[in-house]
Amino acid sequence: MAKLEFFFDCSSPWTYLAFSRIEALVERTKAEMVWRPVLVGGVFNAVNESVYEARANPHPVKGRYYVKDLQDWARYCGIEIGRPPVFPVRSVDAMRAAIVAQDEGKLPAFAWATFRSYWGDLKDISQPEVLEEVCAAAGLDWNEVGERIKSDDVKGRLRANTEELIARGGFGSPTMYVNGTDMYFGNDRLPLVEAALLHG
Repeated sequence: MAKLEFFFDCSSPWTYLAFSRIEALVERTKAEMVWRPVLVGGVFNAVNESVYEARANPHPVKGRYYVKDLQDWARYCGIEIGRPPVFPVRSVDAMRAAIVAQDEGKLPAFAWATFRSYWGDLKDISQPEVLEEVCAAAGLDWNEVGERIKSDDVKGRLRANTEELIARGGFGSPTMYVNGTDMYFGNDRLPLVEAALLHG
């Protein structure tokens, strides 16, 4: 059985696009799915600081196309991606909560709820009251999750995932690995990921 690792942070719209299709891809390919929550800001700080410069001084022509491209993809994927008033958002608590959701066997449901809350409902997922709504939608108790995300274990596991992605050559979200070493970055690489899972 082929293995697919999906390193992701819910604060990225391009990750939302990939996430919206990844479960169906896994179903088609019968791959083993390994979810790997990360903190993409930590990745940018380590190996991709040019992201911040591009955000601070966007190219006007490229910027207009970026908006169109994102909406074209959202339409294609059947999801809604708006313009959150808080962007970039501090996603550390949400991604620590994703680690807890993974322990409870509810990571996909939690990630769906987080993506929809931030990109669809335009809510600030750094806020506890918003994460409480997200947890409820995923069948999780925020009081319990909110305590567990403060633990050294959960903090350390999110940090370890992030550091591992950097060590393996990753520079953003989503990053996918087929069978451990074959790396793909970005929503638009999903056809290549699928081909690799099916044919090696």
